[in-house]
Amino acid sequence: MNTTRVEVIIVGAGHAGLSASYLLKKAGLSHVVFERGKTGESWRSQRWNSFVLNTANKLNVLPGASIPEKNADGFSTAKEFVTSLEEYVSTFQLPVVENATVLAIEKSADSTLFQVTVSENNRLRKYESGQVIIASGAASETTIPELSKGISPTIKQLHAGEYRHPGQFPEGAVLVVGSAQSGCQITQDLADAGRKVYLSTSKVARLPRRYRGRDILDWLIDAKFFDVRAEDITDPAQLHMKAPQLTGVGEGKHTISLQALAKKGITILGKIESISENTVSLVSNASSHIQFADGFSAHVKGMIDEVIAKHQLPVPAAEKDEADAPDTDTSSASLLTTLNLEENNIGTIIWATGFGCNFQYIKLPILDKNGHPKHYNGISEVNGLYFLGLPWLRFRKSGLIYGIHEDAAFITGEVLQFTQKQIPHLVS
Repeated sequence: MNTTRVEVIIVGAGHAGLSASYLLKKAGLSHVVFERGKTGESWRSQRWNSFVLNTANKLNVLPGASIPEKNADGFSTAKEFVTSLEEYVSTFQLPVVENATVLAIEKSADSTLFQVTVSENNRLRKYESGQVIIASGAASETTIPELSKGISPTIKQLHAGEYRHPGQFPEGAVLVVGSAQSGCQITQDLADAGRKVYLSTSKVARLPRRYRGRDILDWLIDAKFFDVRAEDITDPAQLHMKAPQLTGVGEGKHTISLQALAKKGITILGKIESISENTVSLVSNASSHIQFADGFSAHVKGMIDEVIAKHQLPVPAAEKDEADAPDTDTSSASLLTTLNLEENNIGTIIWATGFGCNFQYIKLPILDKNGHPKHYNGISEVNGLYFLGLPWLRFRKSGLIYGIHEDAAFITGEVLQFTQKQIPHLVS
């Protein structure tokens, strides 16, 4: 089998991998980008029909591209964002190979090169490179808890990544498990279609969509909220917080909250403790989840108010936002501790329990006991192997499209230094 040699291999053709590719091409380094499906595959296969990004178009611009002249403050659908990624590849002629699954990344002790095995359209190919950037993200595989196995086989179960629209499963009520971004947004989508929904919640932060005349993310960027470095976080729990309840639906003017969902007829439940056939046992903690979300929103708004006061900014007073109004007596929370699926006509469960990562194809000692990559600022313990696009890679903003500029520049800068100091340019 012939072996193709390049200077750098990138795994993943999402916003992170493409950003690195643009910068490497600009620097003149030969490289290839492998994508298991098509460009932006996760945005194609893990999003529902009505999905809209939470960040405005002006914040989703990759290196070398320009802020769109039209609708810069608008919110794109997943399909529109995928189109922008495809145009990015075409405009800058980036070396993306689609339908290419990386099966193994290896490096022998006596070699300066990585050996990479790839299945391209079901044909095995071998590559060698001096350096590798893993930009496949932390959401490559669906995660469903073990307790799902105790549910009656008459109940249809699917992950949020498989959800497309309210009509794809039988009539009847739906139980959504998980109240971070995906869970709340899917719940709203179902409720808007007239479906009866029960939402099992957890401890998740919440943000208002707008505050004092501006989008909340514009305020947070100005307040340097996203510039907090991972190494400065003293509470490890912050590094594992779920994505806050936020939505771009409604042209960026709509706040989503548990109390707002309750007003739509959603039953706000606590966390699931156990399941046996048709009986779901619940912890009575929905109230505390509402209080936590309300408290986080209040904290963020207080931080913004301090910035406004400090700089004496001429901005309007806080606008009325019923969805953001705190539920002081937590009347939106259900007190149910047991939910019978059959009696409540619940025929479907949607697990909005997040995604996991699978880096087992990296046959090198760079994973911890939980299978997560060990790195510092994206630099692994194996010389020449890097990570990009992971949450909290270097900053709070690292997991956002908005944050990719600095991280991609940093990692490709490391790649260039390694190339110049330790290995000659390779001939492909």
